[in-house]
Amino acid sequence: MTIRHLKIFIAVADCGTMSAAAARLFISQPTVSQAVSELEKHYGALLFERLSQRLYITEAGKRLLSRARHIVESFDDMEAEMHRSGGFQNIHIGCSVSVGTFYINDILNLAEPEMPSCCFSVTVDNTSSVEQKILENQIDIGIVEGIAQSGELTLIPLFTDNLVLICGRKHRLTGAKSLTFGDLAGESLISREKGSYERNQFERLAEEMGISFNRSWSCTNTEAVKNAVINNRGIAVMSQMLIKRELAEGEIKLLDIKEMPIRRTVHLIHHKNKFITPALKKVIDICKSYVPK
Repeated sequence: MTIRHLKIFIAVADCGTMSAAAARLFISQPTVSQAVSELEKHYGALLFERLSQRLYITEAGKRLLSRARHIVESFDDMEAEMHRSGGFQNIHIGCSVSVGTFYINDILNLAEPEMPSCCFSVTVDNTSSVEQKILENQIDIGIVEGIAQSGELTLIPLFTDNLVLICGRKHRLTGAKSLTFGDLAGESLISREKGSYERNQFERLAEEMGISFNRSWSCTNTEAVKNAVINNRGIAVMSQMLIKRELAEGEIKLLDIKEMPIRRTVHLIHHKNKFITPALKKVIDICKSYVPK
């Protein structure tokens, strides 16, 4: 078994057919088929089910795929490191929306002066998407709210943040004191998309209390959520950091609800099999020492 076997196996898993993998790698289809057969013989396990001219990865194949991606990445990192002479090292960071809006620039402002030979790339998405990108080895580390779901990830707690319930200044609930979740039943709810930690956490709490809402809006963009709230389209749950300006200007009001706010922990996450280079360790250490303003 060689690195070449693993690269071919990964291509087949990603492409779904031998022919597509061969085209991606610029090699012949029989070469791809032989490499997969040799891997299956080496491990004594079926890696793909062959059904209707498509390949479906087996449980054994999934276990191999997770490790193979990181073995190949570590090998490629080693090759690049050995051949590099004064070039830049790329570090890819994934952030959830609140982190990407308020925290990541402060972290980069700390890291960049200390790491002039590194080039940082940032992807901002919801928590579940960042987690998936780490599992697929598209990014090196993530900084997200809440708890990642996969057991393949290492979680490092960084700091805490608050979720609050909000409405517009002309909403009927503005100024109401000591609301309970029961008082919110049937209200129009403006929420983030599935996979957003804010939505998942709030809906879990509401479900536990038997409360249902009229889901009037679902938005992938936090500005769209805020604008809908400002225009009294409904209530929403958001990170308090995301609405500091609107609160100060009186466009958005906090709802005084007994069960809120929800405190959540921002975590740094990476794949448990990720090879932590000195540069990546430096970034992790900077994140661990960072204190939000």
